[in-house]
Amino acid sequence: MRKKKHRLFMFFVIIAAASAAVITYKSSMAAENRLQEDLARQIIRFHVRANSDSERDQQLKLKVKDRVVEYLSPLLEDSESIEESKEILSQSVDTIKEIAVQALNEEGADNSVNVYFEESYFPMKSYADVTFPPGVYEAFRIDIGDSLGKNWWCVLYPPLCFVDSSCGVLPDESKQKLKNILTEDEYNAITDTQYVYRFKILTFLNDWLYGGN
Repeated sequence: MRKKKHRLFMFFVIIAAASAAVITYKSSMAAENRLQEDLARQIIRFHVRANSDSERDQQLKLKVKDRVVEYLSPLLEDSESIEESKEILSQSVDTIKEIAVQALNEEGADNSVNVYFEESYFPMKSYADVTFPPGVYEAFRIDIGDSLGKNWWCVLYPPLCFVDSSCGVLPDESKQKLKNILTEDEYNAITDTQYVYRFKILTFLNDWLYGGN
């Protein structure tokens, strides 16, 4: 009888612990979602999507990216707000398309080019030592051809596309631009290793519990 009571007690303890874990997880997810939504309202992402993953199409993507970034750099580097950057980009759509088409034509490619703003879900992405959590963001996109290949990405506002991130660390000047528009918690969330680890864990748990939905 005592063993039966003990087993029953342990059963309820396990149920209680599991329930507490789920509640804690959902609370953490809700907090991270709010954080991501706040971040999304303050940045513009930039994606150049290649026609395919072939070596040639990926090289064409990078050539288009280089030409467009060269054009946008002087226009956006002194932008003081996300609204100002959106206005500049909106007014430059036709010119950017022409630049992209010309870059492709120089390489003997005749792929179509589509340039537009879009809000859509993005997985967790890192740019140098800055990591953006998964969620819905607004992005300025350039689609090349069928746009089925891997994309190149960065952040247009604040303007982080115009620095060399290959060393793995953004320059202090670029980080200061982030600090100027983000709260302390938001800035820590995308630069602090512990926060990034939490993003990864929560994403993994979400996939495990809900099949990625």
